[in-house]
Amino acid sequence: MPKTTHRLTAVSVTNISKPGLHADGTGLYLKVSPTGARSWVFRFMRDGKPRYLGLGSANTVKLAAARGLAGQARQLLQNGVDPIEARKQAVAAARAATARSVPFKEFAESVVDAREAGWKNAKHRQQWRNSLKTHVYPKLGHRPVSTITTDDVLEVLKPIWTKTPETASRLRGRIETILDAAKARGARSGENPARWRGHLSNLLPKTSKVARVMHHPALSFSDLPVFMARLRALEGVSPRALEFTILNAARTCETIGMRWAEVDWKQKLWVVPPERMKAGKEHRVPLCTRAVDILKELQTVQLNEFVFPGLKSGRHLSDMSLLMLLRRMDRDEITVHGFRSTFRDWAAETTSFPNHVVEMALAHTVANQVESAYRRGDLFEKRRKLMNAWERYCLSSLNVIAFPEIESATKDRAHASR
Repeated sequence: MPKTTHRLTAVSVTNISKPGLHADGTGLYLKVSPTGARSWVFRFMRDGKPRYLGLGSANTVKLAAARGLAGQARQLLQNGVDPIEARKQAVAAARAATARSVPFKEFAESVVDAREAGWKNAKHRQQWRNSLKTHVYPKLGHRPVSTITTDDVLEVLKPIWTKTPETASRLRGRIETILDAAKARGARSGENPARWRGHLSNLLPKTSKVARVMHHPALSFSDLPVFMARLRALEGVSPRALEFTILNAARTCETIGMRWAEVDWKQKLWVVPPERMKAGKEHRVPLCTRAVDILKELQTVQLNEFVFPGLKSGRHLSDMSLLMLLRRMDRDEITVHGFRSTFRDWAAETTSFPNHVVEMALAHTVANQVESAYRRGDLFEKRRKLMNAWERYCLSSLNVIAFPEIESATKDRAHASR
């Protein structure tokens, strides 16, 4: 009668070379691959289908050890446990245990590394790293991520919560994101100690209560025409960039990063690609006559792919150049971004253009999800009428008698272009 168990011997395991499964008995098999590699597998039935549990290479796991591992797998089966699933759970538990011992700083850096590819703004990436380095790592960086508590989070936030509430609020959100990621990877369990609603909201005052919201300082729209007349009289790339930015109610980063390839001369159109927009969506900007004239003027001295070139070869204008221009004009109490508010106030108080047309001109995201789902177009022609009206208002005080330098500058540019 042939043996049903222990069919293999140490010698036969070494000598068997035929590809296939070679039974030792009670579910243990020596598996020989076509390449000659030998390994141990435990075969069992689950829900009427065969399953195979790897037990290691026959070069490192001897016959007696393989029989012992197979015996453990049979015991799990007798207890109603799938040995493959049991191994997966054991591996996951071991990884979680390792992750739970990782210091907060190391784990946070891995989260930032994984997420920053989706952040198109370099300044945003830097703010993430700097805020953690300055406020969190000195206190919590060495602590295992699994041990961070509410008291730890408060230790970080309290010193800055009333001094710099906006920074503190953003930092809280970043800590919450990191600890959520830790829980998702099995490095933590339980509630997130940095959660605001229903948790820290009971322990810290609302930031809106401890500090007044600071908006970008803006020029009153009633003062804008005179400002635009002064601006137009100035020579250089920076004045043209600021004028172009105001005429299109654009953001600084959108203007200084503008490339010639984004201009559609025939349609008098500027197409800003998604990667350069705050909302991550392509934005079509209808160009008014003065905006087109600015582009034509700059085209005669085109230095590189950027419409508004900087001093360094192949680079665009610095994001500080427009702010420095305002300082030279003795208007350092306002910001470039504030001109978008000027445009918004002008449209609301002096025109009958619908609010949603103005918001789309500013490339703001529609807050109402239902409205956003149904509004597929970009209201381009309506926005063109809006921006043409804005141009007329911006240039309404352009008076060469009151500003003789404008006439002189205009004549000089015209002569130079001949």
